[in-house]
Amino acid sequence: MDLKRINSILGNDEKFDVFYEDRPVWIQGVTQNIAKIGFIDNFEERDVYIEDLYEKDLYN
Repeated sequence: MDLKRINSILGNDEKFDVFYEDRPVWIQGVTQNIAKIGFIDNFEERDVYIEDLYEKDLYN
């Protein structure tokens, strides 16, 4: 994922399915190339590189 897409997601009220290592996450914020994420399946938080985040293809 790139910074432009993350900013688009953060500025939108819609829900987007974003993943990190096959786990669903929500993006809390971004600083340069690092995103602060929270895992949806537990209370864990982590700072990760934005290029390691992805959206699953809805057609696969």
